[in-house]
Amino acid sequence: MIIREITNYIEKIAPLSFAEDFDNVGLLVGNYNSEVSGVLVTLDTLEETVDEAIANNCNLIVSFHPIIFGGLKKLNGNSYVERVVLKAIKNNIAIYATHTALDNSKVGVSAKMCEVLNLRNNKILIPKKGIIKKLTTYVPFGDADYLRNKLFEAGAGSIGNYDNCSFNVEGKGSYRGNEHSNPTVGKKGELQYEEETCITVTFESYLESKILSTLFKYHQYEEVAYEVITLNNKHQNVGMGMIGELENPMNENEFLEFVKSTFKTDCVRHSKRLGKSIKKVAVLGGAGSFAISNAIREKADAYISADFKYHEFFKAENCILLADVGHYESEQFTKNLLVDYLTKKFTNFAIRLSEKSTNPIHYI
Repeated sequence: MIIREITNYIEKIAPLSFAEDFDNVGLLVGNYNSEVSGVLVTLDTLEETVDEAIANNCNLIVSFHPIIFGGLKKLNGNSYVERVVLKAIKNNIAIYATHTALDNSKVGVSAKMCEVLNLRNNKILIPKKGIIKKLTTYVPFGDADYLRNKLFEAGAGSIGNYDNCSFNVEGKGSYRGNEHSNPTVGKKGELQYEEETCITVTFESYLESKILSTLFKYHQYEEVAYEVITLNNKHQNVGMGMIGELENPMNENEFLEFVKSTFKTDCVRHSKRLGKSIKKVAVLGGAGSFAISNAIREKADAYISADFKYHEFFKAENCILLADVGHYESEQFTKNLLVDYLTKKFTNFAIRLSEKSTNPIHYI
């Protein structure tokens, strides 16, 4: 088993293209072709995490948060980040991070929050833009069905709850090959007119390499005419946060106690109680103040996230209950999600859940 086999499987649910532009995800330390002796899954990678990996013969750490976030200009051990990286390299331990790639997954961080809260009818709170692409190509009329089906098999043409989606226009194409050409249809040096079908399909951006290799493999022309553009459409199954419903409504006090117990926290900071019933709940793991307006727009009764600043509680605007459970607490179940996912695939391989709490915040 090599590292790439493990990470490729993780990227089935959290493609790196899902990550935000500011983020640093993927293999941060190590080589994709290295053999794996064991995997340690953690929320953060600290020195004690590397020590835990060493003690358990795990040479791959799958971490939610990236230990390297900004640029490193020196590696001399003067910061905790540098010490972690140096220790990992010295002990041949690779570090892989998912972070916002998993945040934006429909089965990722927020989905796990919904699961522990037993929310139903869940959907993405902030659908992501810019990760849907469109392919347009031209193929001889008689070959259109074959090529279209091959593109579908590669993952193109899936839109929400539908698959095999395409748009097709019949027309007449023209071309003339020079003396170096080897046309499949027609003769070099002669103008050729061909009845063609223009096929248009959409696909998720992480599939682009696979879609194009399929196009070139199964298109019969020597030179394939095609174009790929990025759409600004929102992807309803990819994005930050989720919103769902409690099976039974709760009053605000019951709800806050439920949240405190569920997220195993000593402190829930919340906005003013409004005397309303809580049924519709929005969630977002980690620092989520940026999504308060989205939760209000979706008519959530409550919004659970973390790292709200003083003035951000005013954004509740007397129409929603904001609950800050803590950054670590909101994301703590993420490592369980990854362990469960990897264990189902690699049944005879050591996938370990880190036993160390990496929460840097303590309460009295």
